Amino acid sequence: MTATETAHAVDPERGTLAKAADENFPVAPFFLPRAWRTDLMAVYGFARLVDDIGDGDLAPGGADARLLGVPEDRADDRLLMLDAFEDDLRRVFDDTPRHPLLRRLVPTVRRRALTPGPFLGLIAANRQDQLVARYETYDDLLAYCELSANPVGRLVLAVTGTSTPERIRRSDEICTALQIVEHLQDVAEDLGRDRVYLPAEDMKRFHVQESDLAAPTANASVRALIAYEAARARDLLNEGAPLVGSVHGRLRLLLAGFVAGGRAALDAIAAADHDVLPGPPRSGKVHLLREAGVVLRGEG
Repeated sequence: MTATETAHAVDPERGTLAKAADENFPVAPFFLPRAWRTDLMAVYGFARLVDDIGDGDLAPGGADARLLGVPEDRADDRLLMLDAFEDDLRRVFDDTPRHPLLRRLVPTVRRRALTPGPFLGLIAANRQDQLVARYETYDDLLAYCELSANPVGRLVLAVTGTSTPERIRRSDEICTALQIVEHLQDVAEDLGRDRVYLPAEDMKRFHVQESDLAAPTANASVRALIAYEAARARDLLNEGAPLVGSVHGRLRLLLAGFVAGGRAALDAIAAADHDVLPGPPRSGKVHLLREAGVVLRGEG
């Protein structure tokens, strides 16, 4: 067990929240008002933990299972854990939840009048991950992103009190794009979990077999497929980018960071000649800041 895993086993709340530093996007940057940072971190703790349950990435020791009332010998049953997590989520709205990350969420839900829908969507996405490992069409993948990604943006708008139907639509486009970018970065990792988020119809179009995705480096067909999906993600980011200009102040900076993070990641994938199989291509902070400036100026 690593030092990080040991710390997480002792304090699962702190261990989960510490993962915010490794995300592709800014979770609760210092320039936001303290109340926003507190509430965004509470939302992040929920989203990170439900993903860790769905991916089987909980720290050893069974602390999260015990907190959710699941027998330690069944902690590896992800569907059972997700059911218990959903039960605890419902306690956020009408009782006292057991898990400290959900107890942290209680004042946020009350302060911002949040509803269960987005949280249930994230749980449903992770439940789907246990049952669906391949997506036949791009539309099928978009429907998955509606559960796995879009609720996060909607929660950000709700926490900051800026939700409107048009902003939600733009936010959904950005969040779906960011989810697709993450899938492109993690093709090899996802395959190791027996999951493929590249639409089967597109794989056939580009003559890509699953065995090609298990290679150390990408062949020409895989690179062409990744380039095609990356272009789709970039189009979605561009369609959602007007969301940034629709808000003001520090929220504008935060949303610009989301868009810039996606664009910078796509640039890193392109710089790797769309070979994502050796590992996720990453962009540097300077490039990210440059992209954020472009977004803020509305130049792209």
